[in-house]
Amino acid sequence: MTGSTSGSRLHLPRYLREDDSLRTPIGFPDYRSTALRAPLRTPVDLPHRLTEVTGPVLGEDRVLARDADLTWRNDGEAIGQRILVHGRVLDSDGRPVPDALVEVWQANAAGRYRHVVDNWPAPLDPHFDGLGRVVTDSLGRYEFLTIKPGAYPWGNHHNAWRPAHIHFSLFGRAFTQRLVTQMYFPGDPLFEQDPIYNAIPAAARHRAVSRYSLERTQDNWALAFEWDIVLRGTDQTPLETDDDGDVA
Repeated sequence: MTGSTSGSRLHLPRYLREDDSLRTPIGFPDYRSTALRAPLRTPVDLPHRLTEVTGPVLGEDRVLARDADLTWRNDGEAIGQRILVHGRVLDSDGRPVPDALVEVWQANAAGRYRHVVDNWPAPLDPHFDGLGRVVTDSLGRYEFLTIKPGAYPWGNHHNAWRPAHIHFSLFGRAFTQRLVTQMYFPGDPLFEQDPIYNAIPAAARHRAVSRYSLERTQDNWALAFEWDIVLRGTDQTPLETDDDGDVA
């Protein structure tokens, strides 16, 4: 707020605009379904006004500690390699973003989603639904215990397989502030032929790939992967502009 001499007014934050050459395109010919869901006109970046920077708080009491453990459902333990996925949510200046709702969804260890349209012949795990959520702490940290997802076929092109990945959704302080992205695992042999991964400009692809963390790996229990999510700026994590419910 300004002093009384100049009157009182709200100062809205200004964000560093990312270089267009590093932005993931909405329409990408090799990713066939974007031809149907991408807008025909160039998107317009809208300024953040009062509605975008204020809004309902999601409520920490609605997100429970067990929501971040995807390995135990229906009174049983999921099958697969346990992994601990952790990191921080940061703004363009490297500052932590607290109280952000982070939601994840993923395929099981066999590469199958618990979803009505996913019916390829891989087994479903009765003790794994692939859904989790957590609220970042005061330092912007999040953490999930889950199962490493398997690769799976999809109909984009002949013999097409998606690399192992976890979908992330982030809500800010208002419901208008939602971002969707995917986290990949290092050294995946399927990167080369995956059009979703390759839609990311080459200079920014490494930001979508997690880092194996020996320091956080738990002896005789779970591997650990670290992945920081940067919301804006030169180090921004590649984000999906639209989310239409696809499981890809």
